[in-house]
Amino acid sequence: MAEGFTIHNFDFSKLMEFAETAKGDVYLKTSEGDVLNLKSKLTALLALSNAVDWGNVGEAVVICKDPEDESRLFRLNLYGDAENK
Repeated sequence: MAEGFTIHNFDFSKLMEFAETAKGDVYLKTSEGDVLNLKSKLTALLALSNAVDWGNVGEAVVICKDPEDESRLFRLNLYGDAENK
């Protein structure tokens, strides 16, 4: 799996919205080493059920399989603008 890049102070709901529109798979690697497929319905259900408190992601590594998705996510993390494709 690719290295990915670290995001900081990120709204988890925005990250899930991004994953829905991504062309390829998007993974979140936690500090504990868990790798979550953000396109997975199970991951979405866990987040929605508040089983996991992810309101804001303090720091995590995001891995995008599609280079265009990674570029979009970088801009979103840096500028907060997902619409600028």
